[in-house]
Amino acid sequence: MAYIQINGGVNWFVLEMATPLDSDDAMGRPPLGMKPTTIRLPVETLQRVEALVGNRRIALFIREAVENELARRDAPPPSQE
Repeated sequence: MAYIQINGGVNWFVLEMATPLDSDDAMGRPPLGMKPTTIRLPVETLQRVEALVGNRRIALFIREAVENELARRDAPPPSQE
């Protein structure tokens, strides 16, 4: 706490922030719950994806492909009867 004297009176104020600056209550867009990552693809593969989905939808396509592959690998193996 700090004290300031103004016109003979003493005023005070608290130097502590009510909420930390890096909290989720900060102004701006809320976090999307995603972490950026870098992947390396052959140029030909990226061109094929771009031709299918367009330049602005490549990240969505990759996210969906990863989710589909994870679901496939998490599924129980088919029974061999």
